[in-house]
Amino acid sequence: MQRLLSFLLATFMLGGCTREPALTTVAHVDLTRYQGDWFVIANIPYWLEDGKVATFDRYRLRKDGRMDNEYWFRRGDFSAKEEVWKGVGWVHDTTTNAEWRVRFLWPFSTAYLIIDLDTDYRWAVIGHPSRDYFWILARDRALPQNVYDGILQRAATQGYDITRVKMVPQPTSP
Repeated sequence: MQRLLSFLLATFMLGGCTREPALTTVAHVDLTRYQGDWFVIANIPYWLEDGKVATFDRYRLRKDGRMDNEYWFRRGDFSAKEEVWKGVGWVHDTTTNAEWRVRFLWPFSTAYLIIDLDTDYRWAVIGHPSRDYFWILARDRALPQNVYDGILQRAATQGYDITRVKMVPQPTSP
């Protein structure tokens, strides 16, 4: 728990400390279409997600306009017990709905920027101003290689070091 608090405090305090130009978010996100399950295809690994497999995020729009944000995972291998961390997200930029804040432990929140999004909402890319955090999400457990490669190329144009991006193990079936 102390490591989690330290991470969240550092993220909160350093969230705006970046030398890179600001990340560009997508022009608009339809929150109703965005809700649902998103499998974590790849990310820039960090200690809170180390060793986790079969990960996915579940978003549910609430009546108050916020989004329930659940992070589901298994530790170590696909046969491990499924666990969930529950958080909340809210839109920070209501012009685009592409810049959020998310919180899994009060009072700490962090930036959640939707920087790439399929027109059919089949995949999404989440960034953070520091460029130390990055997630490729998809409605399915895998993406076609050409789609994945295109996402990485666009992320590189936004200043991401794509050599840091690693695939997250997902089972081939539910």
